Amino acid sequence: MKNKKLIIPFLILGCAAVSCNKDFLQRMPQTEITPDAYFKTPGDLQTYLNGLYDDNLSAPYDDINSDNVSGTTGSEMDKLVHGTLDATTVDGWNNWNLLRNVNYLLDNVNKTQGDPIEIKHYTGVARYFRARFYADMIARYSDVPFYGHVMTDIDPDLYKGRDPRASVADSVLADLQFAVDNIKADTKDNGTLVNKYAALALMSRYCLFEGTFRRYHPELKLEGTADTWLKKSVWASQQIMSSTRYDIYNTGKGGADYRALFCSVSLGGNKEVIQWRDYPQSLGKGNNTHTVLGWTWSLSQSLVYSYLMKDGTAFTAQAGYDKMDFTTTFKNRDPRLAETVAYPGFSTTQNSSLYIAKPNLGGYDQLKFYPRDASQRAGWDANYTALPVYRYAEVLLNFAEAKAELQDLSQADLDNSVNLLRRRVQMPDLSLAIANGSPDPVMSNQYNVNSANKGVILEIRRERRVEMACEGQRLNDINRWAAGTRLKEAPAGMYVAGLGGIDMTGDGVADIAILPNPNDSAAIAGLPADVKIRLARYYLADKNGGLNNFYLENGTSGHILFATDRAGRTFTEPKFYYRPIPKQQLVLNTKLQQIMGW
Repeated sequence: MKNKKLIIPFLILGCAAVSCNKDFLQRMPQTEITPDAYFKTPGDLQTYLNGLYDDNLSAPYDDINSDNVSGTTGSEMDKLVHGTLDATTVDGWNNWNLLRNVNYLLDNVNKTQGDPIEIKHYTGVARYFRARFYADMIARYSDVPFYGHVMTDIDPDLYKGRDPRASVADSVLADLQFAVDNIKADTKDNGTLVNKYAALALMSRYCLFEGTFRRYHPELKLEGTADTWLKKSVWASQQIMSSTRYDIYNTGKGGADYRALFCSVSLGGNKEVIQWRDYPQSLGKGNNTHTVLGWTWSLSQSLVYSYLMKDGTAFTAQAGYDKMDFTTTFKNRDPRLAETVAYPGFSTTQNSSLYIAKPNLGGYDQLKFYPRDASQRAGWDANYTALPVYRYAEVLLNFAEAKAELQDLSQADLDNSVNLLRRRVQMPDLSLAIANGSPDPVMSNQYNVNSANKGVILEIRRERRVEMACEGQRLNDINRWAAGTRLKEAPAGMYVAGLGGIDMTGDGVADIAILPNPNDSAAIAGLPADVKIRLARYYLADKNGGLNNFYLENGTSGHILFATDRAGRTFTEPKFYYRPIPKQQLVLNTKLQQIMGW
């Protein structure tokens, strides 16, 4: 945000160590400000809430911990599937200060005097923040303690156990409905503050999550309530769609229009963006989006293979698709692929100096969100690009998926949702009849869908993965679909036909070489001297025979795989769809209990 943002130090409470619920839920703000001296006017509420945005409103730009990413050794997902994540090693459960700050306002808003419409507006914003907090907690832990006010020393609920998921979810929906009913549609801030439609966008997202999670997770014994949530997702989506305030950003430039959503200086005035975060260089407020390109991760082969061919057919329907080299893989594909993955011929400097991906991360380096203009890349936490929080594109995908799950999807619905996204990048429309008549066999093996709409549900899931890649929603999607097999499968990188030189830029000349070790360069002996001298060399083993962090699936050829997966991966269902509470929290609060086998 800019202009209206006012930093209040007492709202941003330090969390140097994991603390108990009492610390996070009971503490007064760390200044001498008291409720009697504050919360007197709607302006006080506004100032207080402006201080909550940085901690409560994230705008993700990666999909770490999902099957969209490769090479993430040490991530939480890496630990989970390799059996080293448990209550003694897991992080989390230490963000209750966010909830406490919101509840502090809600506990004191009755003291505010002034325009009741203004007071209800700011109360709605606070309840929106509380809904976001608990939506995230439910997604991670399922049953969680619900606190609707700031705790005191004598409050009997200060140390209580988990409340049932169903009751907490109902509280989230009640907060969202209040927010939708009371937050203003126009907040005169160019889209950086919470407005009515941001609350509807969260409702659309959350109700789809909860509805599909209940449908695909019989361990909750809530399948019979799934449709109610899906219908609410449709309703919220339709409120946004029928408002005509938003539209898919499409100026006829195809992939460039898609790119503009993720690396522009400002998103104000972009009709696709319902809410966004501002990172203005003039205020020295930056993000870290340059790190997406080749820092500690790449994108996965399975994500790259998900993008359709330009004619709308599946890439995986081509003969030999799984043995295509790096440059061939990008030919004649959905334009969003080259806006998401660093393609052959990409230049960070927009000149003849071409970017060359590193095979030890997989080779498919993330490009989406990377600031194209060098002036926007000033260093660590000093990238000045706007980041979307909610896009109209997601609302349309939520709408289509919920209607498909409800067996209520028509071709007109697809034309007014998914096909608007495809038309932006000049891709053929999705046909309901064709998709259901011939479900994609590769995707059928990846996801368990038992529905008359199986084919179109699979294609909507593909479209969601492609359109929203690296926007932080992929793990929640996998979890709600109970698609744990996607996480059990070792993430792979690009295909390598054999040891030796590899062209990464598309000019037919080798840019890198993968070799057995520093002592063996036989595989590049036949290359011209001027090519050999500038090759970036990567080795499967060091000079003493120690294995590197990556290897080739067939020894000297195949997709790039990673050393941490040599012994395989496991995914225990339903346990791994949830996270354990850290052990120290169970010691502090003996009423907390682990669930789902943890």
